[in-house]
Amino acid sequence: MSSDRDLSGSTPALGRPPRRGPAGWASAFTGFYPATAGDLAEVDPVTRFLYAARSVILVISAQAAVIAGLLAITDRRFELMPFLLVLIGFLVLHGISNLSNDYFGYLRGHDTPDSPRRRYTLHPVASGVFTMRFLATGLAILGTVAVFIGGYFVVLRGVGALVFAVIGAILLYAYDAAPRALKELGLGEIAAFAVWGPLMIGGGYYVITGSLSSKPFLASLPYGLGVASILIGKHIDQRAFDTSQEQRTLPVLLGEARARALNRSVLAGMYLLTVVAIVFGAASPFALVVAFAAPRALHALRVMARPAPHEPPSGYVGWPLWYHRVCLVHNRAFGWLYILGLGAGALLPGLRVG
Repeated sequence: MSSDRDLSGSTPALGRPPRRGPAGWASAFTGFYPATAGDLAEVDPVTRFLYAARSVILVISAQAAVIAGLLAITDRRFELMPFLLVLIGFLVLHGISNLSNDYFGYLRGHDTPDSPRRRYTLHPVASGVFTMRFLATGLAILGTVAVFIGGYFVVLRGVGALVFAVIGAILLYAYDAAPRALKELGLGEIAAFAVWGPLMIGGGYYVITGSLSSKPFLASLPYGLGVASILIGKHIDQRAFDTSQEQRTLPVLLGEARARALNRSVLAGMYLLTVVAIVFGAASPFALVVAFAAPRALHALRVMARPAPHEPPSGYVGWPLWYHRVCLVHNRAFGWLYILGLGAGALLPGLRVG
């Protein structure tokens, strides 16, 4: 094994200790999960909260907002204030989802000391970093912000924005908080695709522009698949534990080998649907720049083609997450390259195939 890369295809930078101040805030979005509360003992409260909210994964919501904004710029329908509120709203909703997952998981007794959730990073309550009351207060504050942003868009855009807001609220509730959550029914992975693809990007385009179009929904599909791949990978990593807790995620229902095969198909589908979006004029030909993420995709395919090791490689950060991490690393690169291609397309909007 080389000195600068582990078997997941990630660099050790993902596991650097958290820092203070703005540098710490940035590292919470770009690094990986610290393992224990002791890792956060010396950092400021904002950095501690960002790590507890698993901000490293919030990048996927930021990317979805930027994609929606670039599609609006391409069509010359961009409005700055709605875009900024879409960006803030997506980050807030994703933070609610992460904290809600921890709140209800702990409340229902799923986040036991031997659970993957407690092993790959600190749990905001079980670690002693925050109390359940603090977590509930944080959820209430973020929820209030989300309601105000949603109300703004309902006033601005009317019933269409209300429909998107209601669908989003239902999916957010159903994923974690419902008595029979979607992730317990093998539907969580499908919901992730729908939320971070058509709902966020297609719906985001609508509330930014006030125009409903099929093309942003088509352009959203490759990215939605990428987010689904991250969740499928995570649930493969947690399959044994989820089975013991009667959490019937998609990998639990399919079995590990079929779930890994499905995720390989999802990864390949990201590139296929990018080509489809280009052919039908939903994305600029510049979006083909995502081909530069292909080496990471091929690495992810190789990793998912074989069972995970029984023990983590030396220096590995985030165990027992294995497939999740390699899919996260790939999707992060794919997302920024997709954004780069769409950004070039926004500068030259007439260059379309369709």
